[in-house]
Amino acid sequence: MAEVKGPDDGVQIDLISGARMDGMTSMEKIRMILDGVRDGDIVILEEGLSPDEESKLIEVTMTEISPDEFNGIEIETYPRSETSDTSILDRIMGTESTKKLTVIGPANQIETLHKDENLISALVSRK
Repeated sequence: MAEVKGPDDGVQIDLISGARMDGMTSMEKIRMILDGVRDGDIVILEEGLSPDEESKLIEVTMTEISPDEFNGIEIETYPRSETSDTSILDRIMGTESTKKLTVIGPANQIETLHKDENLISALVSRK
């Protein structure tokens, strides 16, 4: 899946649909994300991760950090409008929706410039 990139190549951005993530276990999602980010790619998830999956992603990332090879990840998420796609039962029970856009990239290549409820603005470098 990963290809060798030359020094003049740009930054690869993987846009991953919610449909692709639906059939995956939490660890399969985490592995797919980390494999892409370790290759220097920016991963954008259409529907984001659950809070437990985000915690596990950070935990697994921390175990894989090494000074010369992998500096870690930068992760930014913003929720979509909760009122239009959350049922009344979900709101009463306090179920958190995973319908949110998530941007994940190598910590040494992505810098968040601005984030609010409608926009994530990031600067991406080629190392």
